[in-house]
Amino acid sequence: MHEWTLLSAARKVREKEISSRELTRAILDRIERHNPRINAYVTVLTEKAMKDALACDEALQKGRTLGPLHGVPVGLKDIFCTRGIRTTCGSRILHNFIPPYDATVTGKVLSSGAVLLGKQNMDEFAMGSSTETSHFGPARNPWALDRIPGGSSGGTAAAVAAGLCFAGVGTDTGGSIRQPASVCGVVGLKPTYGRVSRYGMIAFASSLDQGGPITRSVPDAAMILSVIAGHDRRDSTSVDLPVPDYLAATRESVKGLKVGLPREYFEGEGLDPGVRAAVEKTLAVLTSQGAQALEISLPHTRYALSAYYIIAPAEASSNLARYDGVRYGHRARCEGGLIEMMSRTRAEGFGAEVKRRVMIGTYALSAGYYEAYYGKAQKVRTLIRRDFEEAFSKVDVILTPTSPTPAFRIGERTGDPLTMYLSDIFTIPCNLAGIPGISVPCGMSREGLPIGAQLLGKHFREEDLFMAAAAIEREIPLPRVAPMGEA
Repeated sequence: MHEWTLLSAARKVREKEISSRELTRAILDRIERHNPRINAYVTVLTEKAMKDALACDEALQKGRTLGPLHGVPVGLKDIFCTRGIRTTCGSRILHNFIPPYDATVTGKVLSSGAVLLGKQNMDEFAMGSSTETSHFGPARNPWALDRIPGGSSGGTAAAVAAGLCFAGVGTDTGGSIRQPASVCGVVGLKPTYGRVSRYGMIAFASSLDQGGPITRSVPDAAMILSVIAGHDRRDSTSVDLPVPDYLAATRESVKGLKVGLPREYFEGEGLDPGVRAAVEKTLAVLTSQGAQALEISLPHTRYALSAYYIIAPAEASSNLARYDGVRYGHRARCEGGLIEMMSRTRAEGFGAEVKRRVMIGTYALSAGYYEAYYGKAQKVRTLIRRDFEEAFSKVDVILTPTSPTPAFRIGERTGDPLTMYLSDIFTIPCNLAGIPGISVPCGMSREGLPIGAQLLGKHFREEDLFMAAAAIEREIPLPRVAPMGEA
């Protein structure tokens, strides 16, 4: 039953083919068996999950359905605050933090009737592309345990791919939903900035962060987005727009859809030949169903990585200033004064990558350098956004690779941060422009590792992405649960 889709599991529970308790117990048993190897979960809520599953079954016996995800076990990236449940953000500095409130995403998932299995592993403060910066150790790719599951939402993608939950919600700052979805062979969507509330989602870079679904099928992703999307008065960046019927969009035809191919994404030496071939096959699938392919240009794409690694660390240096050992989280023991305590707390509590980005961001924002670095990066961001506006005046969606390579080996790039940063070269422009993007599985490498294709869309037109991604999924059937040596 761990291979069922989210929608299939929800239907079986509603129709009483299986109880929520049976379903939840089966997935918890699977977590107990496989999580020690994969390390996808930081916290597993065994007792709470079974108690909530019982409540779902009792409600159904009384003729009440709590929501579209009634009784289905799901997970959350450990970046969403959960009332009374430890929320670590993958960091030592929050290893003992118990939030007194739920994030908006958490509340919406629970209100939909879902059963929360636990909190999933992630790069520390979402800073990383491999989940190797987590204080709790790296998560592993269930397709090959010596490979990374992507990052920063690597624990969520690994859990979905391993059948350790039916869906999860991650966050995407520069590709942190789409890149792990790609290398784990599942579906990952970054919604338009402002579509999903950031209230209670621990901040990395406030103008870039966005929560979104990681699932095993495109319709499942559409359902999760329908649950978590919508205006929230507690988040000033949340946009007050109606939420479309995303599930209906997955059944629509792509005939007449204009698909843009940005030449800049296919040039250069970094793109793996197998990834290129898989994306070209994906384009053929769309055109065979009536879509029209057009070559476009996004000329400022080559500056996106540089601009991102000024803007994101600058915002991170501001956001992470709140971790001072005074109000919550880890506090260092020392005999000195307040300044020494704060300094030692951060030295002990933050990992190397977080310290690196905080120092870069602080430098970029310092007097004499602000306009030369941060100000210039914001101007480049505007140019990138204009490139997309120009492109979308000609096409409906844009097709690119998600990641330049399949999953690399754990430890392969930890000593070279710049090489690690290149993992997000195709996903970062989407965040800088604030547009939606989805990664959908489109093939397998010669080593048997998943490959993902990325679709980018116009602001608040996620339904176009679901339509195109579903058309790809129907024509390129791939296994969505890693075999992990099972019969």
